[in-house]
Amino acid sequence: MAEFLVKVADEQGHMRQQVEHGYSEAEVHDRFTQQGYLVYWVKPRTLLSGGAGKFGKQGKIKQATFLIFNQQFLTLIKAGLPILTALDLLIKRQRDKTLLRLLENVRDRVKGGELLSDAFAAQQVFPKMYTTTLMAGEKSGSMEEVLSRYITYQRMVQTFRKKLLVSLVYPALLVSVVTVMLAFLITYVVPKFADLFDNMGAQLPAITVVMLAIGLHAQKYGWIFLLALAIAIFGAWRWKQSDRGAAAIDKVMLALPLIGEIRLKYQVANFSRILATLLQGGLPLVPAMETAGASMSSRQMLNGIVTAAARVREGQALAKSLEDQKLFPDLAVEMLEVGESTGALPAMLSSVAEFYEEDVQTALGAAMALIEPLILIVMAVVVGGILISLYMPIFTLGAGVH
Repeated sequence: MAEFLVKVADEQGHMRQQVEHGYSEAEVHDRFTQQGYLVYWVKPRTLLSGGAGKFGKQGKIKQATFLIFNQQFLTLIKAGLPILTALDLLIKRQRDKTLLRLLENVRDRVKGGELLSDAFAAQQVFPKMYTTTLMAGEKSGSMEEVLSRYITYQRMVQTFRKKLLVSLVYPALLVSVVTVMLAFLITYVVPKFADLFDNMGAQLPAITVVMLAIGLHAQKYGWIFLLALAIAIFGAWRWKQSDRGAAAIDKVMLALPLIGEIRLKYQVANFSRILATLLQGGLPLVPAMETAGASMSSRQMLNGIVTAAARVREGQALAKSLEDQKLFPDLAVEMLEVGESTGALPAMLSSVAEFYEEDVQTALGAAMALIEPLILIVMAVVVGGILISLYMPIFTLGAGVH
């Protein structure tokens, strides 16, 4: 999700400017309009624009810290403490300065009469799923239950992400080592051999001439290449913040043979897990779909879920509305159809999430098992080719001496 600067006015005419997360300027504009605000303008937040106003960028919250806070908050509520008293106790013991400032603002808002969910949502930092969960708990009177489900969800998500990161550590380390090694060989070792061959005055093979030219140019113009690469990466990142760029990049990612399938399954697992948690917390299906869709990192998935939610609002079944988008796998659609027909949709969504989480881990493990030896083979071929091209003239001269 991108960041946007928003200038709005409430019903009392009080103006404010804040940073808002969203997928497009139109989506953010419509969101504030539906909440009853008068929207003056919405524009992308750039590196130079900064965050102004009372609700400017507060900083990011560590997931582990936020999980611990919720566990403590749930424990205090279960003990029978009022929400304000629980917040006061947690604020006194909070060591994370960013979370401390946010909680103080939440406490002040709750003291002023705001609902807890609205107070957290006003910070513009906490996940929408969290504020929606709190809202469902307030409406149903089961705050303990919905908080407990949210904590369980967070634990599962963190465990799943840790497993994914662990499986990616070795390939990333291998690629980094190979990149550093090749950069050292081409920019330092190859030019040294160029000086040696110049002093020898020997006739060099074509492969050696090409390699020496690459090394000398890399040593001389390498900084230009790095600068151009940095500019290209920054430009791609900026383009990704736009609707067209995000949609184009996401379409390419999903079309990739192996990575696209893994990414799609991960999105399906994430959507199913969030939707199951929200439905178990008592939230209606359509708002739960909209909240779960807003959590998707895939633009195609987001657009598909938004369209499906609109059709569900019109009376269409969930499984059918998702099937029409042609994004969800057939097995997931069939499982959801069974869940709807038996009245056990939240439980079936949890089963879908577990199935595809395991599938993603299995597919990622298989992909890494193929990629790791492929990296080693490429490294051996490239490094071996460089060394052969450099030592070939020496072997030729040695044979001539004998």
